[in-house]
Amino acid sequence: MRILITNDDGIHSPGLEACKEIARSLGSEIWVVAPEIDQSGVSHSLSLNDPLRLREIEERTYAVKGTPTDCVIMAARHIMPKKPDLVLSGVNRGRNAAEDVTYSGTVAGAMEGTVLGIPSFALSQGYSFATKKLPPWETSVRFAPDIIRRVLDEGMPRDVLVNINFPDCPPDEVAGIAVSCQGKRDQELLRIEARHDGRGNPYFWIAFARAMAEAPPGSDLHALGQKRIAVTPLRLDLTDEPFMTRLVQMFH
Repeated sequence: MRILITNDDGIHSPGLEACKEIARSLGSEIWVVAPEIDQSGVSHSLSLNDPLRLREIEERTYAVKGTPTDCVIMAARHIMPKKPDLVLSGVNRGRNAAEDVTYSGTVAGAMEGTVLGIPSFALSQGYSFATKKLPPWETSVRFAPDIIRRVLDEGMPRDVLVNINFPDCPPDEVAGIAVSCQGKRDQELLRIEARHDGRGNPYFWIAFARAMAEAPPGSDLHALGQKRIAVTPLRLDLTDEPFMTRLVQMFH
């Protein structure tokens, strides 16, 4: 199997090494095309106004000065002699659940693979304040290969990617696998934090202030809170069909 690995944390991310280990258990031809620098939060963006700079790190390993979407397109359309059989995006440092999927460059890498007709998975490893500097990568490495094999054996629908989030715990503490819907937080406030540089000039950071109740059962957030692996299929088609039907009736 010919496997393309990308991510949004950048070419030097430790999660990329975890993803290579996962890939090696699935196939023998591994290609890595990842952003030169951290691209977290860029979503499914393309670099349309800047050139893409390509740097070869070693055989079948490249860094692109661009987004995860750029990386997948570069790999499939330019770098690789043949189209990949599988795209693995990650392993992200931190979960990509609930609304995170709309911001995530990790999910976007898998999304672009899906756009190109390639079976694609987004892989994310949860962490807490205590494990922030050293997330339990061994959890994703142990469980991801079997999950991916089973999904591929079942057969993936076209235009659907699979988003997999691993809980913040060692492998032996994982409570199981939960096929989950995309959750929604009770409240997540993006706030602007104002600061001043050494010359007294203002600058700003986007910061998070979260307050949430118990996540609803069946959601990815609930699964992760129960130390379960959340497996969520995501469609490229974002159409809300029930509301579309109402709109058709309204404008008929």
